[in-house]
Amino acid sequence: MNELAKQLNDTLSSCVVSAFLSEKGKNLFFPKGIVAQSQEAGEKAKQYNATVGLAKSHGMPMHLSDIQNLFKENTLKPSDIFSYAPGGGNKELRAIWKKEMVKKNPSLEGKLISDPLVTAGLTHTISMVATMFFDKGDELILPDLYWDNYELIFKDSIGCEIKEFKFFKDGAMNIEGLKKALLESKGDTARVLLNFPNNPTGYTPSESEMEKLANTFKEVASTGKKILVISDDAYFGLFFEADTARESLFSRLVDLDDNIFAIKGDAATKEEMVWGFRIGFITYGGKSLKAEHLDALTKKTLGAIRCSVSNCDMPGQSMLLKAIKEGENYVKDKEKTFFVMKERYNVIKDVLKNYEGSSLLKPYPFNSGYFMAFDTLGHSAEALRVYLLDKYQVGTINIQDRTLRVAYCSVEKEQLADLVSIVYKAAEEIWN
Repeated sequence: MNELAKQLNDTLSSCVVSAFLSEKGKNLFFPKGIVAQSQEAGEKAKQYNATVGLAKSHGMPMHLSDIQNLFKENTLKPSDIFSYAPGGGNKELRAIWKKEMVKKNPSLEGKLISDPLVTAGLTHTISMVATMFFDKGDELILPDLYWDNYELIFKDSIGCEIKEFKFFKDGAMNIEGLKKALLESKGDTARVLLNFPNNPTGYTPSESEMEKLANTFKEVASTGKKILVISDDAYFGLFFEADTARESLFSRLVDLDDNIFAIKGDAATKEEMVWGFRIGFITYGGKSLKAEHLDALTKKTLGAIRCSVSNCDMPGQSMLLKAIKEGENYVKDKEKTFFVMKERYNVIKDVLKNYEGSSLLKPYPFNSGYFMAFDTLGHSAEALRVYLLDKYQVGTINIQDRTLRVAYCSVEKEQLADLVSIVYKAAEEIWN
């Protein structure tokens, strides 16, 4: 094992993180190689900088003018577009994201958390978490309604065992089911991933549920069980009901108990409507984590970034930073998008009332995000998906052959009533 990795492991041995490091995680470190030496030279090499493999002329990256010309004149310099981004992302963007994170989650104010690191989208965040904190055979607790990519990342790639709990009970989140799964997890550790607003259902706990959820984690942690809680906040902020929890679960966990290690994954892709930019963030927290622990985690994560994508999208970061700092329409456009999504949510909520009591399809509770989903009540969701596509040219998503997801975010509000009627009509045609 590299000496730098040993030093980071020694630092982390005095906090809860050490209980979760995978074998690969233990071996990760940020090497003092080309990237680190180049960054150091960038600060000190005032005369000549002959470090990084980036062709320059007159201090700027050489580039294709046809690409530069796609950008409005006097907006982004060639260095903002064509240069390598720092391994952990643009420092100013990271600082702004952290400031906005605290603004959106006021209870984070004054709490010690890491500076967010830029990732190549939330999938990259989750993949790095799997690499750093999961070994083959480790259990991952998930609700029984989850994004299918979790299975590919944790089960198929790492070899983890997925342990499901029933997500809903009596129209609300089944927190007792989660508690049971935590207590029954193997050994003295438990790993859980929660995604709010949930994909595929579009559900976020209420304020009272979120409080109960945090209390449940504290209660389990008080038994001596060490818990890793991953918050996938990809659709954060799209909350449409007054009683829906507005803050991330992460903000309740970072100072809750010494046995809790909290990780927050964010996605500029959805929050800032830049899906193709592939910009995500990863942030760490925990009551037992001090500044030196967060620094060690940051260095291990930089190592994970370095040995996977090396660094992330430079033009995307530059454009996003410029929009947040200087954009004339930044706030207005985000408000407009939220308003449109809430309108569509309200329409589909009202339309579904016309189909209450159906024996073929039952909507899961939903109150946020981009989606709603149907329980197909024992029928094949895949059969319905294919029938909708072949006969009605309507695209939906099958989840585990028992859930049909509808992304109302991508359908105009005037068309939603027709969409829902077609889904129910198709179900009647193939199942009655």
